[in-house]
Amino acid sequence: MSDFICKELCADEIPSALSLAWEVFQVFDAPDYSDEGTHEFYRCLHDAAFCAECQFFGAFAGGTLVGMIASRQGNTHIALFFVKEQFQRRGIGRCLLDEVLQRNITGSVTVNSSPMAVPIYHKYGFLDTAPEQLQNGIRYTPMRLNTVNQKKG
Repeated sequence: MSDFICKELCADEIPSALSLAWEVFQVFDAPDYSDEGTHEFYRCLHDAAFCAECQFFGAFAGGTLVGMIASRQGNTHIALFFVKEQFQRRGIGRCLLDEVLQRNITGSVTVNSSPMAVPIYHKYGFLDTAPEQLQNGIRYTPMRLNTVNQKKG
């Protein structure tokens, strides 16, 4: 049995999830981004309209938020996906992804993966749909997952 739970976040838990995203981004993603990209990511985290379009899920260990995922467009696009470093490689990412996949009824989910996360998304079965892109300083690889065989039983 796992020592964490994944669930949809309440409105008052979302600020903590956004803080976690920023914390993990600074460690793993910011080194691959220009100052422009880092500022753009920070701006998105603080953009009320962007956040209002997202459905947020969190992973908790001992009552502490240790991972988060945010999806948009009816759980067809992953907008944010972060797990604290000391909690990585424990199945937390898979649990969070499953929360989105369980609610996806279209048959596929997309993501614009940061350079660091491309191998992780490949592990989950995502395939690149285009080469790496650069927009507003944000480096990303567009990816897609066929969810038909990915949904948790």
